[in-house]
Amino acid sequence: MLYDDFYVKSLIQTVEDWPKEGISFRDITPIFSDPKGMRMVVDAYVHRYMSSDISHIACIDARGFLIAAVLAYELQKPLILIRKKGKLPGKTVSQAYALEYGEAELEIQEGAVKAGNNVLLFDDLIATGGTLFAAIKLLTGQGATIKEVAAIIDLPDLGGSEKLRESDVPVFSLCAYDGD
Repeated sequence: MLYDDFYVKSLIQTVEDWPKEGISFRDITPIFSDPKGMRMVVDAYVHRYMSSDISHIACIDARGFLIAAVLAYELQKPLILIRKKGKLPGKTVSQAYALEYGEAELEIQEGAVKAGNNVLLFDDLIATGGTLFAAIKLLTGQGATIKEVAAIIDLPDLGGSEKLRESDVPVFSLCAYDGD
């Protein structure tokens, strides 16, 4: 099944003033209840990365887990979880970052990646880039190389994807919402 940008975008809902006033939240959860949309999204990534030299897929808590887990299974790659502080057992490394509407901290388990690992970093959405830059620091701090950042949605007006590219991190998204 071929990827249909219009169809997938029709599934994404905009929730105004959530999680706080003035934010237009792009909700991808309807994709998960639509088998056709889910198949299109997963297949788009599988086809993009099936011949790449990625060795691992890292994903960010929590919606990023849902597509990345299926993608890791389909591509037969190890999956690395990057979670909110206090959610991972064992020894962890943490990184604080700023959100477009607050502050938070991410963690990864020590030894989750190592030098020579080529990582695809997956999240549901690229906004200001704060979450992704924190995840990149966690992964590269353990020696991994970021091959690409992938997301379902890019919000280019918030500047995150541009900042990533300016930092020499390749970026791929399935759809973008400019100024709306």
